[in-house]
This record gives sequence, structure tokens and C-alpha cells, in this order.
Amino acid sequence: MPDIYFHEHTVHADEIDPLGHANNVSFVKWMQDAAIAHSTAQGWPMSRYREHGVAWVVRRHTVEYLLPAVEGERIVVKTWVADMQRVTSLRRYEISTTDRLLARAETNWAFIRTGDGKLTRIPEHVSASFVLVPGT
Repeated sequence: MPDIYFHEHTVHADEIDPLGHANNVSFVKWMQDAAIAHSTAQGWPMSRYREHGVAWVVRRHTVEYLLPAVEGERIVVKTWVADMQRVTSLRRYEISTTDRLLARAETNWAFIRTGDGKLTRIPEHVSASFVLVPGT
């Protein structure tokens, strides 16, 4: 059960914008991909959430872009759960190459029932699957 999850990715040509570096939307997609991969590694793939009639939805993304990513570059999205409240969870990220920090980010996720889209309490069997790493 990894406290901090490392998600590897190679920057694709279709992620590059007219300025020659990865589009900001690509960074957000990498964050989401890393969050889903981490959840899956913790025993909660998307199919399991569906079976329980629940899902995580984004309330807010905050991204601090520090350096660009370019085509063909291998990046790592490091992610961890920093906080878990009654119906929300704060997940943090660092996106980097082997020697450069490209971005710092966080997402506030809300836990909902898929049937009606209403916020619902995060059950203990879900929250217990994630180790909190609050001060990182």
C-alpha cells in the first residue's frame, strides 16, 4: 500500500501546444491519471466505486506551473492523499523529470452518490484504504 504513489508518463506529441511545450490541460489530465492509478493500487479501481454507487468528483484544482514539459520527456507524477474529511479529500501532486520539478498541484475531491450526485460521507472502508501524508 504505497503512501506516496509514483505515476510515470512520457509526454506525447498531441499534448504539445503551439508554444512547443505540454499544454496546461495535459498537466491536469496527468494528475487525474495518477489519482486513478493510486486509487486502483489501493484496491479501489473505478469499477469498485461503481459497484458501490459512489464516485469522486473534482471540486477544485490548483496548479503551480514551474517549468515546461516537452515532447518525449519522461515525467513522474508523485501523488498522495493529504487530508480526508467527512465528504472531501485533498490530494497533492508533484510533477517532475529526473532532475526538474515542473509543477506542484492539489485537488479537492468530493465523494458523491452516483444515483443522485449528492455529497455523501466517505465510508471507513474507503478512507482506511489510503494512508494520509499531511505535511508533505
